[in-house]
Amino acid sequence: MKPAAASASFSGPFALGVLSAPDQAAFPGLVTPGGRVLDLATALGEPALTTRGIFERWDEMLPRLHALAADETADWRPLEHLRVHAPVEPRQVFQSGANYRQHVIDLEVAHRSPDDPRTVEEARAEIAAVMDRRAAEDLPYVFIGLPSAITGPFDDVGLPDWAEQPDWELELAAVIARPAYRVTVEEALEYVAGYTIANDLTDRATVFRRDMKAIGTDWLRCKNAPGFTPLGPWIVPAASIADPGDLRVMLKLNGETMQDESTKDMLFGIARLVSYISQTSRLLPGDLVLTGSPAGNGMHWGRLLRDGDVMEGSITGLGVQRTRCVAQGTAS
Repeated sequence: MKPAAASASFSGPFALGVLSAPDQAAFPGLVTPGGRVLDLATALGEPALTTRGIFERWDEMLPRLHALAADETADWRPLEHLRVHAPVEPRQVFQSGANYRQHVIDLEVAHRSPDDPRTVEEARAEIAAVMDRRAAEDLPYVFIGLPSAITGPFDDVGLPDWAEQPDWELELAAVIARPAYRVTVEEALEYVAGYTIANDLTDRATVFRRDMKAIGTDWLRCKNAPGFTPLGPWIVPAASIADPGDLRVMLKLNGETMQDESTKDMLFGIARLVSYISQTSRLLPGDLVLTGSPAGNGMHWGRLLRDGDVMEGSITGLGVQRTRCVAQGTAS
């Protein structure tokens, strides 16, 4: 399938992306809402520059990016003739699970054992109480994803033949600007360069180990197939997003709205997640912190991904990604 055309719809004066002209190497680009793109490697005289390299020097780079965005004499080119790739190659991907209250309640009800004696209402009430206790105890649930699962925001997504229940999970992702280790909640947002969109695909059939339940979840198997994390299209600087805790997250499947929720439903916001992760691991520039997915996944609807499905994901101020599902072996 020909990659879908990107639009420059996002908040603020500019965003960052990775783009390429036909049969040419990809380059880090500065994109304006008017649909213009500037090759930053050329404009800054650094042929080897990457978006991750920009984040490694974020404090220095940010004012230069603002100046370039306002430069009418720069060598701008139209977005419509360029392919859009994933906007960053992170070294680490941290993923937050069970972070949207309503989503967790829906999933737990959908995964109930057939012999569960509770009514649906009783089950929902018990799970809601667990969510409220988790929030009060201030313990996010974070695990590790693989950078190799990332693909572009308009690329086809291959559905492996072993994935019996492939599902969507649209998420807000934070991009790290500076090395962060043991930072407080109060200072955590100072380490965030910007935000982008991630669709954290999950094979529900392999989330839990069938051979040994005591092992628990198998995140490698269920979430890290190649292309299972469409990312982008853009990274929007944090200053252009007034409140990451109040953004609309929406996913449409073949034009039908499946997810439509505010990030207000998160149990743990960006600052708490970044701080929590940093107590154990050192976050690095360009790393991703995925914040979990709201209610409305395929398990809730009883409708999982199939060959030919088209997912369109959008988050307030961050643009739109559009990907088509292709059964493994037929991707073009």
